[in-house]
Amino acid sequence: MALVLCIAPAIAQKTSEAAPAKADAANPLSVPPRTWAVDAVANELNALHHRGSYLRYRMHVVDSKGDQVRDVIETKDGAVARLILKNGKPLTPDEDKDERKRLTDMLSSPSDYAKHIKHEEEGKKLADQMMRLMPDAMIYTYTPGQPQTGADHGGLEVVLDYKPNPKFSPPTTASQALTGLKGRVWIDAKSHAIVRMEGTVFRAVNLGWGMLAHIYPGGELMLEQTQVGGNRWIFTNFTEKISVRALMVKTININTHIEGMDFQPLPGAVSYQEAIRMLLDTPLPK
Repeated sequence: MALVLCIAPAIAQKTSEAAPAKADAANPLSVPPRTWAVDAVANELNALHHRGSYLRYRMHVVDSKGDQVRDVIETKDGAVARLILKNGKPLTPDEDKDERKRLTDMLSSPSDYAKHIKHEEEGKKLADQMMRLMPDAMIYTYTPGQPQTGADHGGLEVVLDYKPNPKFSPPTTASQALTGLKGRVWIDAKSHAIVRMEGTVFRAVNLGWGMLAHIYPGGELMLEQTQVGGNRWIFTNFTEKISVRALMVKTININTHIEGMDFQPLPGAVSYQEAIRMLLDTPLPK
């Protein structure tokens, strides 16, 4: 889900043009930088949909709603989560009672789960559309000196700087946001997956001529990912600091930090009902 965080139908064939040249393992900078962007997008799409790969992990979110930790299980039907810590403390009996009721209501009413999962599916659809545009929306160059993050057990990284392509014509309102974004991306040279991505909103962007939204300059985005078995990559850190004026009226300041941790691959797919029962059967942390 990396590139949706970089703030919908996209033209899918844009990332399936004639096959780009393959990088020489001994000289990964021997191909045009865009080649790495195309490969990274393909890997991000695999990570976004993670077909046949399911994890259980904890997600720590700090935003305008406070400091919360959730126990998350990915299922064949979508992810389900249980709130387990709030502001660094265990839930009170009343808070836990409310959380358990929310989950049991999903068991007894499939429509409640459908409402819960709708937002996640909409987010995935937008992420998919935006990612497919990235190779053509940006101009990529090799970063001088190739500074390494040292993540991913010290594996070699290919480092690219990116900025908007003046020839790119956003096909959707949402994709107009890409015209004000620039930054740097670190790509694992072996797997061609994104290890780290940084973005800055360096100029104001109007969505729908400013009638829908105005994104102020100065916003920052950062994503870090790790490999958790096989070819599965998932986020470990995500930070978003953006100011947006919505519908020409209200300015919204988004300041969110999310951490993923304690990743456990699951042996196979489970239904959302099974996952809810697993969550409810797990004792809360003390």
